[in-house]
Amino acid sequence: MSFPTYSRYKHSGIEVLGEFPDHWTLKRFKNVFLERLERSSDGSEDLLSVSAYFGIKPRSETLDEGDHLSRAESLEGYKVCQVGDLVINIMLAWNRGLGFAWQRGIVSPAYCVFYVTDGSVPKFLDYLVRSDECIRYFKTHSAGIMDSRLRLYPESFGRLFTAIPPAGEQIQIARFLDYETARIDALIEEQQRLIELLKEKRQAVISHAITKGLDPTVPMKDSGVEWLGEVPVHWDVCSARRVICAIEQGWSPECEANPAAEDAWGILKAGCVNRGVFDPSENKTLPASLEPITEYEVRAGDILMSRASGSPELVGSTALLGEVRERLMLSDKIFRIHLEENVSSSFFVWVMNAQFMRAQIEQALSGGNGLANNLPQASLLAFLLAVPPSNEQDAIADFIDGQIRRLDAMISEGDTGIGLLQERRSALISAAVTGKIDVRGWRPATEKSAQHRKTLEV
Repeated sequence: MSFPTYSRYKHSGIEVLGEFPDHWTLKRFKNVFLERLERSSDGSEDLLSVSAYFGIKPRSETLDEGDHLSRAESLEGYKVCQVGDLVINIMLAWNRGLGFAWQRGIVSPAYCVFYVTDGSVPKFLDYLVRSDECIRYFKTHSAGIMDSRLRLYPESFGRLFTAIPPAGEQIQIARFLDYETARIDALIEEQQRLIELLKEKRQAVISHAITKGLDPTVPMKDSGVEWLGEVPVHWDVCSARRVICAIEQGWSPECEANPAAEDAWGILKAGCVNRGVFDPSENKTLPASLEPITEYEVRAGDILMSRASGSPELVGSTALLGEVRERLMLSDKIFRIHLEENVSSSFFVWVMNAQFMRAQIEQALSGGNGLANNLPQASLLAFLLAVPPSNEQDAIADFIDGQIRRLDAMISEGDTGIGLLQERRSALISAAVTGKIDVRGWRPATEKSAQHRKTLEV
């Protein structure tokens, strides 16, 4: 859908702002806002949180399990914000860490709170200050030597310019963006649901193939293992020690933080195997003062498993290496697994990454949250699995490879679609709040349909 532009524009004289509609007013933010200095006397108000993703929300709605509402002993002295106030996290304004409050509450004393003084519409201003153009503008005027140190101080914010339309036009722009972004958000949500269904289908394909095989007519037997259920009668149900003949662990010396250059030696990090995918860039440079242990160098055909990680969901993730660069070594957080001759590497890797295997891995983890999540070799060797004859293993692995390629392509296509919708959303907001498009004549489709029906009746 395309929208008209305004008939006349004038230049702001500010490179980053460019042109704006002739009847809009160029203002400094200090002529739109004043800072609110009110503090809470007892900290009893709702604590609000600032996020790049959702703007301003009650902190209680954004807590993860185990999080605290606040680490402060008391919320007394926190800054008060009223409905329609702008809250800025001065340390993250460059990363969209700002937005308008739609309820009364309190925020961190480190934040800045502003109220509108020129009669502008907060809903419009919310879209404006969170637009891509404004965020880039804020970043260029934030003080600091690197992104993590950037600060947008209130004085700097006040000196910046923006183009403001008449109040009635602000209401129309906000109404337009509410409607159009809601439509885009609904499409994004639909795509996300589809991707989740595809991911569930992905796991179902793997689990069914490695526990039931490919022949639906084959006789079945009870495996004796609850989560395996019935398996083909000619398959063996055994522990992993029957299919693994050796397990290696590498070496983890003190390394340089940066990844190794192509001609340098690197030590693989625990995150190099993530959900069945090997990422060779997840390594640290071995210092030149240390001699590499060449027998720990990884090669095509190796089976690597993450043994320990600060993220429990990554422990046990297994990958079969294809072509890989030279001079990458195992760390002691990675297992290199050697299989018996009658076991297919591809089949084994699919088994280890199946959902039912995750349950065994999670039960076997030693240690708690943090850096102590560890999979002991003894636990790995005790895992139960169903093993078909060698020729079936190869056929099953080939079948899963084909199905997963197709499903992964669909998931990737869905992710691309979401990215394009998000870009469309951002571009539409920017175009509307900066006057690149004229939406004064816009009406929702429902209103247009009603008007069309009324015309036909006449």
